[in-house]
Amino acid sequence: MPPATPDLVSPRSARVLAARRLARRNFRGKERLFLAEGPQAVREAAAHGDTLVELFATPEAAERHAGIVGEARDAGARVYLADERVVEDISTTVTPQGLVGVCRFVDTPFDDVLAARPRLIAVLAHVRDPGNAGTVLRCADAAGADAVVLTDASVDLYNPKAVRASVGSLFHLPVAVGVPVERAVAGLRDAGVRILAADGAGRDDLDHELDEGTMGGPTAWVFGNEAWGLPEETRALADAVVRVPIHGKAESLNLATAAAVCLYASARAQRASGGCRSVTDS
Repeated sequence: MPPATPDLVSPRSARVLAARRLARRNFRGKERLFLAEGPQAVREAAAHGDTLVELFATPEAAERHAGIVGEARDAGARVYLADERVVEDISTTVTPQGLVGVCRFVDTPFDDVLAARPRLIAVLAHVRDPGNAGTVLRCADAAGADAVVLTDASVDLYNPKAVRASVGSLFHLPVAVGVPVERAVAGLRDAGVRILAADGAGRDDLDHELDEGTMGGPTAWVFGNEAWGLPEETRALADAVVRVPIHGKAESLNLATAAAVCLYASARAQRASGGCRSVTDS
């Protein structure tokens, strides 16, 4: 049986134009809506309460991902079968996968993050590259972090590249946005969280921290700009500035790789005997 005939065939329709505008930050902020592209992101959005508002799907993609389309409908989203040209027009990728969702903002107030007594947090300070931001969010999710905080000097959480790079993790854990770094550090410290700044020029060594057994308590890692790291005034806010040791000949690690190493080191320390997470914690 051939795929169904699309309902939307004109890229100039009002519905399509409204969705396409969400590629721009000012429209996202005004409407408090953003785009989630591809089957994984759409599936996670559909499972996240009433987050998914609309789904644009080519007939071929709707047939191939019938389960996801059904989940979107069950979640209350309006589903439009759209011509391939329409989906390409809404999409921000070079090779669209045939599914584009329109989602409500999902960020969490910083005070709510603190009230949950987090034990492992990633703070993105001065991170400007959306791909890196999304990848760090994915790493934090995989390491079992309780939250991610994006400071007011960092990239927009809902940038399409950041959303894609998170591969659905955006919908898995609380993310606070627009928090001044000073407020983030002060709030977390008042909540009993130790602040570690990750920096290649740090005085302390990650291996030494692990050997000394200092990483078993609640910890926030502060990660800086991809090119120049953390400014001195931000490093000065931390309880310690920690470098990831380079045992080989590599000049350095990129931001996402360093974040993964640091977050997993904390996760392991916290789950060890005496850490702030029991071995049965998920």
